[in-house]
Amino acid sequence: MKIPFSPPYIDQDIINEVVDTMKSGWITTGPKVKAFEDEISRFTDVDNTLCVNSWTSGAILVLKWFGVKKGDEVIVPAYTYCATALAVIRCGATPVMVDVKEDFTIDIDKIEASITERTKVIIPVDIAGLPCHYKELNDLVNNKKIKSKFSPDSENQHKLGRILLLADAAHSFGANYEKLRTGKLTDITVFSFHAVKNVTTAEGGAISLNLPAPFQNAEEYRVLRLWTLNGQTKDAFTKSQGGGNSWQYDIVFPGLKINMPDLCAAMGLAQIRKYSGQILPERIRVGERYQAFFNNKPWAQLPILKDDQRTSSYHLYPLKIRNISEGQRNEIINEIADKGVSVNVHFIPMPMLTLFKDLGYKMEDYPVSYDIYSREISLPIYPELKDDQVDFICKVVEESYERVIGNETNI
Repeated sequence: MKIPFSPPYIDQDIINEVVDTMKSGWITTGPKVKAFEDEISRFTDVDNTLCVNSWTSGAILVLKWFGVKKGDEVIVPAYTYCATALAVIRCGATPVMVDVKEDFTIDIDKIEASITERTKVIIPVDIAGLPCHYKELNDLVNNKKIKSKFSPDSENQHKLGRILLLADAAHSFGANYEKLRTGKLTDITVFSFHAVKNVTTAEGGAISLNLPAPFQNAEEYRVLRLWTLNGQTKDAFTKSQGGGNSWQYDIVFPGLKINMPDLCAAMGLAQIRKYSGQILPERIRVGERYQAFFNNKPWAQLPILKDDQRTSSYHLYPLKIRNISEGQRNEIINEIADKGVSVNVHFIPMPMLTLFKDLGYKMEDYPVSYDIYSREISLPIYPELKDDQVDFICKVVEESYERVIGNETNI
């Protein structure tokens, strides 16, 4: 039996929506993107959502909008995909890495100890789809002592008057924290709709705006939308509608070119319409079947999929193996692969990567991140997996563990 790790969810409804877009004669940013934005806003219960061409682009755009620049600091977890920090670097600022907790979420005590007068943004990351501890994070940025350290430079920084809380929800579309969905938990949230995500547009992302007064989210949506189109006051769809002066436009910001096309939005539009009723429940089915099996294995450390405050989006199933080394973990993965099951590791901590090592980050400063990484194996979790396939994966993981660890025990 061959089981891939994370194939994209494509059914006839998605194909029909994409074909409809192709037949419409309009494939770049237009009505399908706007419809998808509206669906995301309804799903997350936010006023405004802006679609972009990737999570990374969306994060860069938000940081630039907030005025993040050289000399500024942005706090990020050491345990995340590199894009979280690369977005900061692209703005000329410095990523300040802090360690995570055993549940993969950023350590708030470590954040507080790292805040300086140069800190402009904190980016918590919902690894595997489990929301961070957002009540504590919001309390932190609104704490009088922390606010007194904030040194605003830009108009939007003065307007907010504190550190911006920007959620990296690349994994957590559909997750909940205290009955609120991700998108509604911080000032701004950026989602990813990459090919492996719960909802995909092949490539893409979205910015959900939840800014407090005196910001008007509709106005900030309008400004950010211009930024995605080189700062141009009219998009191509508006210009195409005809009329005497429809061709006229202005450039009012030094913008980027990061808009999502309708052809991509069509995929997401078809998926989000069946996400709550079909796609997410099937991911939950797979995750809970894993939990039931591995709960009886003393060597298995189960991920948190839900607790009193949080419910995961079941994007990943990050199983940790107790009392093993990184090398043993790698041997177990090789055994699993030999039996036809594709697994993964999420993630290689950033201080282990050449770019960040060269910038001076040291892995020994983030012991929890390394420990999690060294023992983690991400198992396949997606709607198309049948129960017998999940059972096969469980059996393969158990046999692979016993083969590697049992052999070493018997030497």
